[in-house]
Amino acid sequence: MIKGHVALVTGAGSGLGAATARHLASLGATVACIDLTEGAAAAVAADIGGLALGADVSDAAAVEAAFDRLLEKLGVPRVVVSCAGIGTAARILPRDGSLTIGAFERTLRVNLLGTYTVMSVAARAIAAAEPLDGDGARGVIINTASIAYEDGQIGQAAYSASKGGVASMTLPASRELARFGIRVMTIAPGLFETSMSAGLPDDVRAEILKAVPFPSRMGDANEFARLVQCIVENPMLNGSVIRLDAAARMPIK
Repeated sequence: MIKGHVALVTGAGSGLGAATARHLASLGATVACIDLTEGAAAAVAADIGGLALGADVSDAAAVEAAFDRLLEKLGVPRVVVSCAGIGTAARILPRDGSLTIGAFERTLRVNLLGTYTVMSVAARAIAAAEPLDGDGARGVIINTASIAYEDGQIGQAAYSASKGGVASMTLPASRELARFGIRVMTIAPGLFETSMSAGLPDDVRAEILKAVPFPSRMGDANEFARLVQCIVENPMLNGSVIRLDAAARMPIK
C-alpha cells in the first residue's frame, strides 16, 4: 500500500512530517507535502520528487483547495498522515491574573480541528476510490497526538486537550470509516527532536529526559516515520493509539 501509491503528509515542511514524507517517498510513494509555509513544503517536495501545497489546516477552505490540486495533479492519496500542529504553553491562571482563552482556542483550532478537517476531506476522496485488495481496503489515515494527552504538564492544558481530542476520536472515526475500507490510527509521540522541542532550555531538557527509561534520549523523527510505515503495512492496526515514548511518563512540570 505504499509503493506506487500517493501519500499526503501535513506539517511536511519540518520535523516529524518532513521525516515521514521523506521515508514514504523512499518506499516508493509519490508524496504531497502540505505545510503552512509553502516554501518549507516545497524544499522537502523538491528533494523527494513530490508535490508542495501551502495550507493552514485549521482553514477548511484552504484544505479543500489543497486537496483539489492534489487530486488533479497526483490522484487520490491512499496514505494520509497529519503531523501539522502547534505546541502552546500557557497556564490557565498566569501569575499576572490574565486569561489565556485565546491561546486555548487557537491550539484547538490547529491541532484538533485541523486534524479533523484533513481527515474529513481525505476520507471523502478515499471513500470514492476503488478498493485495493480483497478486504476492500481503500486507505489509511494516521493522526498525531502526543503523550501529553495522558501526561499533560502544568501549562499544557490547551495542548493536552487538543491532543486528547485527536486520540479520543480515533476509535469512533475508525468505526465509522470501516464501511469504506479506511483505517484510522493515531501515534502519540513522546519527546522528539523537532523544531517544537529545539527551544527547550538545557535544564528543562535534562529534567524531562530523567523520565525516559530506555532509550534515555530524545526520539528521532525517522523512528516516527518507521512506525507510520508499520501501520500502513499491517492491516490489523486500526482504531488504536500507539504511544511512541520509550516508556516515558512526563513529570508535573
